[in-house]
Amino acid sequence: MRLESLAVRAGAEPDPATGAIAPPLHLSTTFRHGPAGERVGGYEYAREGNPNVSQLEAGIAALEGGAAALAFSSGMAATDALFSALPPDSHVLIPRDVYHGVRVLGREFLARQGITLEAVDVTDAAAVEAALKPNTRCIWIETPSNPQLQIADIAACAEIAHRAGALLAVDSTFATPCLQQPLALGASVVMHSTTKYFGGHSDVMGGALVFAQASGLHEAIAHARHVRGAVLAPFNAWMTLRGLRSLPARMAWHCRNARAVAEFLSAHTHVEAVHWPGLAAHRNHAIAARQMRDFGGMLSVRIRGGRAAALAFAGKLRLFTNATSLGGCESLIEHRASVEGPQPISPDNLLRVSVGVEHPDDLVDDLRQALA
Repeated sequence: MRLESLAVRAGAEPDPATGAIAPPLHLSTTFRHGPAGERVGGYEYAREGNPNVSQLEAGIAALEGGAAALAFSSGMAATDALFSALPPDSHVLIPRDVYHGVRVLGREFLARQGITLEAVDVTDAAAVEAALKPNTRCIWIETPSNPQLQIADIAACAEIAHRAGALLAVDSTFATPCLQQPLALGASVVMHSTTKYFGGHSDVMGGALVFAQASGLHEAIAHARHVRGAVLAPFNAWMTLRGLRSLPARMAWHCRNARAVAEFLSAHTHVEAVHWPGLAAHRNHAIAARQMRDFGGMLSVRIRGGRAAALAFAGKLRLFTNATSLGGCESLIEHRASVEGPQPISPDNLLRVSVGVEHPDDLVDDLRQALA
């Protein structure tokens, strides 16, 4: 079955009790069991499992071509669950251009567990291999990366990781399985912040890990989720599963609009650089073209004139909303250095853009008037 059909059908057979096409919402926190704890209907307590969460996990696993998936309360909860499952002396390689929450997680929390995160240029396979240590247990890559849209070669990183006896984990939030499937390229685990494109309407939080194998790692993280409680609420699972149905259609529009925006900005004299892997001038374009079906709805732009010019441009926009997050139907723009906390790494003149599904001509017109 092709991905577009999977998105509509995965994890949502008609309700056997009523024949309802839309899955029912199961808000119960507890489920009837037998006198000795026999699970009459397969569930016991919502922290351990819920029908809506199970449906969502089945749907996401199917889209990624994974053996199993686990849903979490947020993308960061999923990320933390994976890192926390590593042995206490683990060394983890992360990208230099990485979501700032990962750096904070490593610095303020994982270090207490004896887990060390080291930044490396993951777009350079030789640099990744050179940075390996005997206790490297995981290589974590974002591709495309947040916020500079750098591209790592998933297959090359997977080969390096597996030779070293390490996991390759891929944050594929920007791409979604509609655009790339890291497990098919050798990744061990894929992480999604389902808050973004999976939900698709800026109204539901969640995260997920998808595993190439239903192995001991999957079981260990599932157990930790049960005990530590970073579970996804049933309503959030139900909402996200609904978002799954239209994901391929929305991603096609996001990609189409992002191309129009990127091409307009890259030709403007007030723009220093546009980071979007679909542009032939992008330094990783060839890798992106090889491992992605299309290039996504996210881009970043650097405005000539520094921080003041970037903020002035963002302040003049009318259709683009100044807001964080991404992946919704509406177009958003954000000055990343301003929101990355006391130790930002994003350039002062960089704005991250989540291109929505409005008409591309209206988006370009708004950019044009703001740049003027």
